[in-house]
Amino acid sequence: MGEFFITLLVIIGFIALCSIKQINQYERGILFKMGKYSKVLNPGWHVVWPIFQSMKKIDIRTRAVDVPEQVAITSDNVSIKINAVIYYKVFDAGKALCEVENFHYAVGQLAQTTMRNVVGTVTLDQLLTDREKISAKICEIIDNATDPWGVKVENVELKDISLSMEMQRVMAKVAEAEREKNAVITKAKGEVEAAKNLAEAANMMGNTPGALHLRTLATINDLSSDQSNTVVFALPVEVLRALEGLGSNKKEK
Repeated sequence: MGEFFITLLVIIGFIALCSIKQINQYERGILFKMGKYSKVLNPGWHVVWPIFQSMKKIDIRTRAVDVPEQVAITSDNVSIKINAVIYYKVFDAGKALCEVENFHYAVGQLAQTTMRNVVGTVTLDQLLTDREKISAKICEIIDNATDPWGVKVENVELKDISLSMEMQRVMAKVAEAEREKNAVITKAKGEVEAAKNLAEAANMMGNTPGALHLRTLATINDLSSDQSNTVVFALPVEVLRALEGLGSNKKEK
């Protein structure tokens, strides 16, 4: 009898030790009693009796998952390849385990479908320029869909947008044409400004006595520094008379 009780105590002690389950700080335990959901267990040590009870652990840390590259067509009928990364975490471990079979797989599939649907509602230019807004829209749609699963989608980031070589060449031509247009517009604006300044200078010189003569003499002085060229000017009569007057004054002196 003594050996029987010792053996029984050893078995009970072994079962009690095996019944102690540890839940880490980043986990939550889902307790089932006779197959029915009971409660969520917080971090620490808990006793889970075999046969009658069972427990599943759920990691509640933020998870980063790459969304595989998807082929989508924008609203302006441009075929692109796009991928993304999604950040989500479990906020209700009971729902995450009981409401959906595999919430990791479900969130990934939902992200792929939502990304293709949202990309199909925008143009290529909007996708390239408003990437943050489109990412926020995808995140909002997925988050609303995963709330019943106890999953919180924190962020969605579009990573790469790939275009075919033909589309890249077309976009390069468009960009080149746009730069040429801007260059022509800038040059035309410069000519307009130059014409305005020249007209203003001509009016000022025309209304100022002797200004045109002084400008002509200054031009001749600039050209005289280079003696390799011969320049012939058709000077107005007033200038010639002014020069003759200057010559006669020098002779008298």
